[in-house]
Amino acid sequence: MPSLDVRNPGMPDLQFALLVLALCTSDLDQLNVTPNVRADIFNRCWALLHTTPPPTDPKARALDLRQGTELTLEAVVETIQSLLAEANISTITWDHPVSDPTMTSSPDALPLIERLQRFSPPASDPSA
Repeated sequence: MPSLDVRNPGMPDLQFALLVLALCTSDLDQLNVTPNVRADIFNRCWALLHTTPPPTDPKARALDLRQGTELTLEAVVETIQSLLAEANISTITWDHPVSDPTMTSSPDALPLIERLQRFSPPASDPSA
């Protein structure tokens, strides 16, 4: 089962914030963060970047951190860590089976993918 140490995630702040926000806005059943805490995390992080109320439509609940500054990112990380600490969660754990891709590669990326496959073709089956 994957896990993430909230105080020492072992990843850059931006990656940590995006991962936790993605987990909090997911519909995962096997996540040790209650729905109320998930909503609080998203709503408070949203308030750091926006003056409007957070969206209520689950599909619109995404946070674009590109609009923020380094100070905003630090505030997002501190908000996440403090809300999880208040909920006595020091490690986030979740379980989710591997999903099929939801999107194919964009048409712009296909030439690059084809070139890369020529350099690194799939391994052949020696039993064939």
